[in-house]
Amino acid sequence: MQTLTADIVIIGSGVGGTAVAHQLAGSGAKILILERGDFLPDEPQNSDAEAVFGQQRYKTRDTWLTPEGVAFRPGQYYYVGGHTKFYGTAMFRFRESDFEDSVMDGARSPAWPIRYADLAPHYAEAERLYGVRGQAGLDPTEPPREPFPHAAIPHEPVIAALSGQLTAQGLRPFHMPSAVDYGPGGTCQRCGTCDAFVCRFGAKGDAETRVLRPLLAHPDVRLERQAEVLRLIADEDGRRIVAAEVRRQGEVLRVEAPTFVLSAGAINSALILLRSACEAAPDGLANRSGVVGRYLMNHHLTGLMAVNPFAVNGTRFPKTLSLNDFYHGLPDDPDARGNIQMLGNIQGAMIRAAYPRTPLPLANWLGRHTVDVLAMSEDLPNVDSRVRLLPDGRVMVDYRPGGGGAHDRFVRHVRAVLRRAGFPLVLRHGFGIQAPSHQCGTVRMGDDPATSALDALCRAHDHPNLHVVDGGFFPSSAALNPALTIAAQALRVGAHLRRTRAT
Repeated sequence: MQTLTADIVIIGSGVGGTAVAHQLAGSGAKILILERGDFLPDEPQNSDAEAVFGQQRYKTRDTWLTPEGVAFRPGQYYYVGGHTKFYGTAMFRFRESDFEDSVMDGARSPAWPIRYADLAPHYAEAERLYGVRGQAGLDPTEPPREPFPHAAIPHEPVIAALSGQLTAQGLRPFHMPSAVDYGPGGTCQRCGTCDAFVCRFGAKGDAETRVLRPLLAHPDVRLERQAEVLRLIADEDGRRIVAAEVRRQGEVLRVEAPTFVLSAGAINSALILLRSACEAAPDGLANRSGVVGRYLMNHHLTGLMAVNPFAVNGTRFPKTLSLNDFYHGLPDDPDARGNIQMLGNIQGAMIRAAYPRTPLPLANWLGRHTVDVLAMSEDLPNVDSRVRLLPDGRVMVDYRPGGGGAHDRFVRHVRAVLRRAGFPLVLRHGFGIQAPSHQCGTVRMGDDPATSALDALCRAHDHPNLHVVDGGFFPSSAALNPALTIAAQALRVGAHLRRTRAT
């Protein structure tokens, strides 16, 4: 068996792994990044809705199981840059309250072992790194912050009109923070396919474009593609991780290092830890508490198609507007709460992929005559919501979201807001666990090793040389897109690792 060595091995090239590598580059450490996928090909199908949604060209062909034994293709995309290659560019900071203990419909959302102030400087660093555009001072729930590194992307006419209609209702819409290379000298073409599509112009602020590619010019940073980590290997007493077993293009390798950073995504990081069970850790590595794979969250996500039968929506880049007036609850229902933001353009092929019986002319008509909005609420942690590794090696996802009733009440309110804004018909579509980019909670961090897998710096309580840095570390999901928070915590962890190497 061939053996590769490094000082620090990072598993995964998404938003978490690349941010850790960014902090460590130039520290003198030899950094090896293992990515199970390859570079995503630049091809016309990148922006073809039928190819992306109808044919599911880029989604993994792996199959997972529901608790009923029904096989499905999960919404996982294995490429350099991870899920950021397909994300919608939203880069929100969590609110100060998101790090605190709260209750919704009688269920508890736990406090984090860190607070907003701990992440604030790293949020700022992540915004600079990803080129986030926005305007401070408009969001009524905004935490203390400095100005954005770049001015907000302006609204196109239809979105500007919607902003005015919301303002007329006494609401306070604001410019959505977005990682797009827009403006003079920028590469954004406003091509109309951004959210859930690959950017062919390098304008999307994804982990490959903004973080990894510059790092690969560094002599101490190496990327191994098509290198799937099967399991981690601990020493005889199960305390330290000594190697990773990796399958690269059909060949099994051993990768050794003093330090490992696991950033394979909430579900896959948990699966790697569970597959790594050994005599010293029979329930999986980092799992003395029994929480690995549990507390799976994903956000309650409902797409709303606000129909205007008398006007065509010609917006090319709609994701410029957001609303947080109800982030802490409705006036008469404090548990019904969440964020409102624009979706990317919904096209007929996307509607048909979800509802195959919809006639193509009707689907195309709806795509032209709707303004598309996402209502997002917190998914409360549930110990029985989990990803499981079956005895035969197959994967079962038993997803049990919490807080669904409160989300439904929130969605009803948002639909009423949109009808008052001039849209007589508002259709809804729910996104479940197959929406890939918001999965979190499966390797939660906390102060108590009996109830958490990681400490406040994402270091495994059971293994001093293992950090898990992706959405899996979230103790709660909040109600905002997770990418910037993962990046900020990863920068914080990376800075800690750099300091400890120096000492």
